Amino acid sequence: MRIYIDGLCVYFPYPRVYPEQYEYMCELKKTIDAGGHCILEMPTGTGKTVTLLSFITSYHLQRPEMAKLVYCTRTVGEMQKVLEELQIVSKYRDECFAEDNPEAAKSMPKMLALGLTTRRNLCLHPVVSAKESRDEADAACRSLTASWVRSSVMEAQTEGGSMARNESLCEYFEGHQAEGVNSMMPPGVYTLDDLMEFGRQKKWCPYYTARHCLSFANVIVYNYQYLLDPKIAGLISKNLARESIVVFDEAHNIDNICIDALSVNIREVTLRKSLGNIARLRETVGNVRNTNRARLRQEYERLVRGMSTSGIVPQLNVGDSMLASPNIREDIIEETVPGNIRKAEHFIQFLRRLVQYLRIKKMTGRESKQEQPSSFLYELRQELQEDIRPLRFCSDRLKSLLQTLEISEVSEFTPLQLIADFATLLGTYGHTKSFGIVFEPVDERLPNIPDPVLQLACLDASLAMRPVFQKFQSVVLTSGTISPLPLYAKILGFQPIVMKSLTMSMQRQAICPLIVSRGPDQVAISSKYDCRSDIAVVRNFGNLCVELASTIPDGMVTFFTSYVYMEQMISMWHEMGIINRLFAKKLVFIETPDTVESALALDRYRKACDAGRGAVFLCVARGKVAEGIDFDRHYGRAVLVIGVPFQFTESRVLRARLEYMRSMLNIHEGDYLSFDAMRQTAQCAGRVIRNKNDYGVVVFADKRYVRADKRNKLPKWISDLMPASQVDLDTQAALSVTKLYLRTMAQPPIEGEMKVALLSEDQVASLSASRFANVAN
Repeated sequence: MRIYIDGLCVYFPYPRVYPEQYEYMCELKKTIDAGGHCILEMPTGTGKTVTLLSFITSYHLQRPEMAKLVYCTRTVGEMQKVLEELQIVSKYRDECFAEDNPEAAKSMPKMLALGLTTRRNLCLHPVVSAKESRDEADAACRSLTASWVRSSVMEAQTEGGSMARNESLCEYFEGHQAEGVNSMMPPGVYTLDDLMEFGRQKKWCPYYTARHCLSFANVIVYNYQYLLDPKIAGLISKNLARESIVVFDEAHNIDNICIDALSVNIREVTLRKSLGNIARLRETVGNVRNTNRARLRQEYERLVRGMSTSGIVPQLNVGDSMLASPNIREDIIEETVPGNIRKAEHFIQFLRRLVQYLRIKKMTGRESKQEQPSSFLYELRQELQEDIRPLRFCSDRLKSLLQTLEISEVSEFTPLQLIADFATLLGTYGHTKSFGIVFEPVDERLPNIPDPVLQLACLDASLAMRPVFQKFQSVVLTSGTISPLPLYAKILGFQPIVMKSLTMSMQRQAICPLIVSRGPDQVAISSKYDCRSDIAVVRNFGNLCVELASTIPDGMVTFFTSYVYMEQMISMWHEMGIINRLFAKKLVFIETPDTVESALALDRYRKACDAGRGAVFLCVARGKVAEGIDFDRHYGRAVLVIGVPFQFTESRVLRARLEYMRSMLNIHEGDYLSFDAMRQTAQCAGRVIRNKNDYGVVVFADKRYVRADKRNKLPKWISDLMPASQVDLDTQAALSVTKLYLRTMAQPPIEGEMKVALLSEDQVASLSASRFANVAN
């Protein structure tokens, strides 16, 4: 259908549209027309992806001043879904445009859209693609594609009089390199599987082909890290045009991603391996100096000419207004590498002294310590008795040295690279309040196990986001669980021009949210630490789970606040006989920290649901299941959230971040902790419904959910469906509401109900005419 929004024709590939999808497009148009940023919360299962793709690709077709769409997702699976949806959208758009504008369609530029992920996921080489980890695959790829490796092989082949393909090179990379600038993909929308097949046919490396085509593509789909992690963004995304539109889908946890991208954890084993890395570097430099002194001299001359910092520090273009920021000064961007680390021997000695200082002075003791980076730098200067200005160049200087020494196995130097990243961040932000340094002598959750760790913790999520907001004209942050929106904007440090939470229009109530605050014995239930060993509370939680499993057909997903809490509850339930009662109702599967085990459990769970046996999946909020797995239809007729998933509040890093937000952003720690817990709760709730034909029960089991400060932080599409009569229930009342709801949903929909939730093209046209006539008046 064609949807007209204030003069813009949007080609939507389905015969009907949800009212919230139409509203979503209207808000997107406001944002892009104004050249600003927005936060949009849209209910789960309401077609957010197809709405975004339909609107932005139609906008680009009619207003080509928009350079491209950069669509950021979390996982490879989500990336594949986006590209598959885009194929449908693109085909429909082109057909409709050709029908509406036959002459203009002849000269219409064709769309090129593709996804980019890691080498390992886009590799055709049998050895590299078989590697178990990303780092191993990257190292194996470099050993086949590094310039010095290829030059050495080519020289050997020439001297030997044979130019036949050598097994020590990658035929796909060589095929791509042989084409040079001509290694372009024809127009089309390529899923990751399509990209791999294209590479097989052309004998081109899919990974390097995709990277080469990023500058020419109209739509790019890749992971958040390619924009937010400066180590990756500096290589992949630095040439994207300002006129691009950036979309962060499922952006509810993006502040934590920003924090992780700029934080470094150093353990004792890291320092020990770093000394081994330094010894190997010293030996390699000595060998190179004896055999090819010119290489080191050329590197030194290049450093004298100047090498700006890039990689670990978020980059800004010279001339950007962000240079006025007190956190990032222009001299950091333009200054050359200091003279005392330009020579390889001097730099290696500098790293060795830094590592020794960390081992002796900072990784000892039996008590937790927290300090400001400025005091850390002062002590470091006193200890080293030299200029510490080189710190902020360590990361790039190390990468330059590894390249000069022609070391392909870069992954072996990961410990030393961590030290260099630590030094660069410390040297760059050491005089701000955006970071904190925390030493923990033991694992904070396992206090009996010695495991010292030194953490340089980023406390300001806006540091990673700020360059993105500055560089691109429009950034869209969207998810089903971002409430409350103003707090989210404050944490990320920007002023959105549009900030809206959309509710869900339904022909029938797709979800039934309930708050259970007490058991049948009227004892209040809660996951608070002082209640976790209370026999009555544990029994009430277990009985609630068993009774729901008896009532709910097919699949039921239960979320605990942490793995430790889940293990404790299961152990106590077993002693009480509750687990045996649960097994009598349904099969039981458990998520574990091991990815392979959890994937196997999920597969068995789905098979049990398909067979009609029904199952219960015991999971953890903030885990893999809560973030990326859909339990649509019979796989999830109910979600039970046991407790409120607060973060581990005894963590010194968390406390440092809370203090930063209180002093710098005026965000009270209770507000942030509640906000964070409720967005995780909403993520768990969102697993139960993935489209409007789906339905399910959501049970929030904890007395604290009754409080307004918790409920008000739930998304509108949940809170609007929770009347006062469903807010403070005991187990028996909740079961009664659940049974009534399931009986109602088992009946066929009443004729005419669909008109509430689905709009035809004529209805949209009437709505649009009325809406924009009011705006004009």
